[in-house]
Amino acid sequence: MGLILDTSVLIAAEKQQFDLPRFFEDYPDEPFFVAAITVSELLHGVERAPAGLRRNQRSSFVEGVLAELGIIDFDTAVARRHAAVWAALEKNGRMIGAYDLLIAATASHYHHGLVTLNTTEFKQVHGLLLVETAPYKKRPSP
Repeated sequence: MGLILDTSVLIAAEKQQFDLPRFFEDYPDEPFFVAAITVSELLHGVERAPAGLRRNQRSSFVEGVLAELGIIDFDTAVARRHAAVWAALEKNGRMIGAYDLLIAATASHYHHGLVTLNTTEFKQVHGLLLVETAPYKKRPSP
């Protein structure tokens, strides 16, 4: 099994609100990944940041994450799982956000745990393994 990091965790880590290094230390035998859509979400955040120091800091963080983690592409196999999860959520009247659906389908297809701060959304997906994140949350800096 591996662990897929959701965008929410990475954004919190970049803001010093999630102890990502400690989380990695506590799961030394797990490979870590991000879904391809998470890459887009993170890069979107870089593009939206004001030019200058803030954008450079955010870009450096994102590029560091991308260099360290495996990236899982959205391929036909994941697309098939995505369609099945989407249909099940629709049938049950429990749709989640489009990007979260892609992340959930990726984790589900590969039988990886999902590390997220957005459990309300992701717990709608039957059989998705959500990894405990509460001990790694930090208080926001003033």
